[in-house]
Amino acid sequence: MEEVFVPIAVVGMLFIGMPWLIFHYVTKWKQAPKITDEDERLLDELHLLARRLEDRLQTVERIVAADNPDFRPQRPEQDDSYTFDRRN
Repeated sequence: MEEVFVPIAVVGMLFIGMPWLIFHYVTKWKQAPKITDEDERLLDELHLLARRLEDRLQTVERIVAADNPDFRPQRPEQDDSYTFDRRN
């Protein structure tokens, strides 16, 4: 009895269990949310807005520095190896 049950179980796992498991996760992967064109445009607009605000901040800091020689802006260290101008 055991001589028949083990091969049937192995064949069932190989030809039924494995494809079911693979197709299950492929379906989950395809149902995962993706970024839409509208989301990408919104991100681009927010990026441009952040750039403009950064330019304005630098302008204000230059004006304040010109009026007050003791003024030193507190800036975090920037990693110059990463560029924000990259487009997909």
